[in-house]
Amino acid sequence: MTSSETPSNTPKNGDDPHKDSLIEYPSDFPIKVMGLNQDGFVHTVTTIAKQFDPFFDASKIELRPSAGDKYLGVTITVTATSREQLDSLYMALTSNPMVKVVL
Repeated sequence: MTSSETPSNTPKNGDDPHKDSLIEYPSDFPIKVMGLNQDGFVHTVTTIAKQFDPFFDASKIELRPSAGDKYLGVTITVTATSREQLDSLYMALTSNPMVKVVL
């Protein structure tokens, strides 16, 4: 085999979905979600998280209200299993009208 050949069982650059990722899967992945401090906000964030992580543990949620108590930061930790899962979760969170920012 020459140096320009690759064995058939070795993924090529474009074939490995984890090659360009800085995240090792699976791993715990914290996400901060911010929105108005209103009834149902935490429940909404939790419900979305459970759609993408069936083992999501709501008891580990961290809440941080803003100084004026108008906004609420909710930190959730999900088990990240792929880039696609995280992208879909971010899309679901950002498309919800109760959510203002996702980090």
